[in-house]
Amino acid sequence: MKNILITGGAGFIGSNFVPYFLDAHKDCQIVNLDLLTYAGDLVNLLEVEKHPRYTFKHGDIRDRVFVEALFNQFNFKGVIHFAAESHVDNSIKNPGVFVETNVNGTFTLLDVAFKHWMEKPFTYKSGYEECRFHHISTDEVYGTLGATGLFTETTPYAPNSPYSASKAASDMLVRSYHHTYGMNTVMTNCSNNYGPKQHDEKLIPTVIRKAMNGENIPIYGDGKNIRDWLYVLDHCKGIDLVFQKGRSGEVYNVGGLNERNNNYIAKIICELLDEIRPKLEGSYKDQITYVEDRAGHDRRYAIDANKLETELGWKAAENFESGIKKTIEWYIEKYK
Repeated sequence: MKNILITGGAGFIGSNFVPYFLDAHKDCQIVNLDLLTYAGDLVNLLEVEKHPRYTFKHGDIRDRVFVEALFNQFNFKGVIHFAAESHVDNSIKNPGVFVETNVNGTFTLLDVAFKHWMEKPFTYKSGYEECRFHHISTDEVYGTLGATGLFTETTPYAPNSPYSASKAASDMLVRSYHHTYGMNTVMTNCSNNYGPKQHDEKLIPTVIRKAMNGENIPIYGDGKNIRDWLYVLDHCKGIDLVFQKGRSGEVYNVGGLNERNNNYIAKIICELLDEIRPKLEGSYKDQITYVEDRAGHDRRYAIDANKLETELGWKAAENFESGIKKTIEWYIEKYK
């Protein structure tokens, strides 16, 4: 049985990934390390809490002594690193927390893994030759796009928020451990995820919740900011493929080719709610309001996932219109 450390497994993407990975890999035991900040919730993992190959550990990725003890206890042969502060608005208000968690936390994990797995640079200990560190990043490290074009794995980094800057810094640390020490690393940079278990602060849960509560649905600026939307289970499948089969030292972009602006997101959610859970009078669209744009708001992101598709055979199963229906149905149950 191979022990895999997953960090941040109680968060949105991690808590979707853990059940998927347990089901897909019967030869693996998962240890989920999560600090359970406001964005992590063990309710997201009730389906696996008693699973014989799942263990939860409460702790901080910045705590080197604690992380070293976990490596010694479980002898991990792989790390899949989700744990991160990720909300742009929060990074604008309190950037220091993002540097501490995303940069220092990633460094701690990398360095502990390096010393546990390797004798010296480019030399793995016997029995640890297949160990791998998979870092989960974001398309936001690439900055913003104009009206056309897509982010590729070779797009220069140009982060525009404290959040994306902290993720860019952590990406560079992972890159350095591959090139300096010969560590077996892979990275995935994903587009905007949506689906079950996402934190209430994010756009799609906010639109659904505000609509159902009869409140104003806030949209930043003119609502024309564009994102490439990726259903979370499609992302989980891409992460698994890269962890298992990706080339060491490589970066793989994961995107759904589902570009939609915020006006469209709010409109389609309201239209679907009108069908599924109609109001007594009027449409949910009547609740849409526009608020002051946030600082440094990138205009457009879009991911080219061709490398992942051609090398590893990944393909998104959901388009936005199919995925958003599943998402709305899940949140109706949550918010009812």
